[in-house]
Parts: sequence; structure tokens; C-alpha cells
Amino acid sequence: MKVELVTNLKRQATKILAELHRNKEAVLITEHGQPSAYLVDVKDYEFMQRRLALLEGLAKGERAILEGKTTNHAQAREQMRKWLE
Repeated sequence: MKVELVTNLKRQATKILAELHRNKEAVLITEHGQPSAYLVDVKDYEFMQRRLALLEGLAKGERAILEGKTTNHAQAREQMRKWLE
């Protein structure tokens, strides 16, 4: 991962963004020697957001199973039949 100072970002934003799009490598921005932000390509960010949403859905499903908040196939069919009427 590439690391850039915030002052370099201010001075060379166009160059840094061009490299980001070309290399598809995230850039860690630091301020006063401390991590401050990440720059990532838009498509990569959107992919990460979709992946996160999927993982959250899986976690919700696992939680429902552990809490016994599930239905069997017959119950689900009956609920769907009623819903579709």
C-alpha cells in the first residue's frame, strides 16, 4: 500500500489520483505521522460496500439461527402462499 503525506495530497492530488486509478492500489494518507484516511478507487470502494452488505446479511442469518428465529420449509411455503394471495 502506498503512503502519502496530506501535504503531498494537497500539492499533487491529480498525480496521486492518476496513480491510484492506474494501479488500483489504495493510498494511506497521513497527518503528523499518523494514519488519517484511505484513498481508494470508486469501483473498489463500491465492491467493498457490496461485500460488507453481504457479510452483514450472513451475520443476520446466523444470528437468527442461533436465536431460533427460523422457519422450516413447510412454514415458509405457507407464508409465501398467503403473501402471494
